[in-house]
Amino acid sequence: MDFELNENQHMIAEMIRTFGEKEITPDRNQWDEEQTFPLEIFKKLGELGLMGVLVPQSYGGSGFTYDEYITVVSELAKIDPGIGLSVAAHNSLCTGHIMQFGNEEQKQRWLPKLATAEWIGAWGLTEPNTGSDAGNMRTTAVKDGNEWVINGTKNWITHGKSGDIAVVIVRTGEKGDSHGMTAFVVERGTPGFKAGKKEDKLGMRTSETAEMIFEDCRIPEENMLGEVGQGFIQSMKILDGGRISIAALSIGIAEGAYEAALAYAQEREQFNQPIFNFQGISFKLVDMATQIENAKLLTYQAADLKNRGKEVTKASAMAKYYASECAVFCANDAVQIFGGYGYTKDYPVEKFYRDAKLCTIGEGTSEIQKLVISRAILKE
Repeated sequence: MDFELNENQHMIAEMIRTFGEKEITPDRNQWDEEQTFPLEIFKKLGELGLMGVLVPQSYGGSGFTYDEYITVVSELAKIDPGIGLSVAAHNSLCTGHIMQFGNEEQKQRWLPKLATAEWIGAWGLTEPNTGSDAGNMRTTAVKDGNEWVINGTKNWITHGKSGDIAVVIVRTGEKGDSHGMTAFVVERGTPGFKAGKKEDKLGMRTSETAEMIFEDCRIPEENMLGEVGQGFIQSMKILDGGRISIAALSIGIAEGAYEAALAYAQEREQFNQPIFNFQGISFKLVDMATQIENAKLLTYQAADLKNRGKEVTKASAMAKYYASECAVFCANDAVQIFGGYGYTKDYPVEKFYRDAKLCTIGEGTSEIQKLVISRAILKE
């Protein structure tokens, strides 16, 4: 593996830093305080080609690999993790599901709008009573002629309120049957499809999280992705890529917290010298830097496997597990290094601290990642 950033990655990183300084940083604290989902920012990111990073150019996307995708998500997360999360969810979940499992007509119909952010995408698997236990979902789809009628509720959905289109996985068979679920695409405005409660969250407050409610929502046959009963299997494959997204998001948070703490430790003086000179502080930064490098290695290893079409389940779970815990560790120590100032909203580490925790929960908790990894180990 070549660990040097390629030319595209350097270009993307510089573009995001310039964009973020002008368009995100001035308003991020207000957006965070008010839980504003800055839709106009995502439209502008679409113009920059960052909402269809992995989508082939033939469908209006940028046609990049997972290497560039990691750069996009991590660089955005350094500026505002909530923005990074929404970009990741749009790219890897909704858009990624259609790209991987849609037929040609479906790709031509939806991917160009998603790749340019004309439409914002959502992806619905989780329900109020089924988080990791997706097999027992209660949302159902029943065949009626050449239509499917969906009833139920999905929650914890990124863009559940503002998304223009959603990929939803619903039960079409028996509970607990891995072949009893099917994926459908539902466009906003379809009768019977509406948004529910928007969640009031600890962190990631610039990324919208809300319920999606289906009441006798009729979907034409041509909106089915793949075949009946393939939804759960598809979802597990989508989550393999999604875990790389969360690992990249975690790296951005960890690096953002580390860089802020390193700069502060060199500027802040106590006892007539920079606090970096004290071993208690410098060793914290050493541990942060080492964990970040480890997280990067695991994440780019998973990306390399994904780029080559190899089995990625264990590698992506390891990357997600380690990187997300690294983000929490680095954010926690960054606040400690800042001391009392780190506990205020005047400095960015307070926000990194709140935002980081989601990474150990979303798209499978750390405990679920351990379960995935342990099962993979037994198969080897």
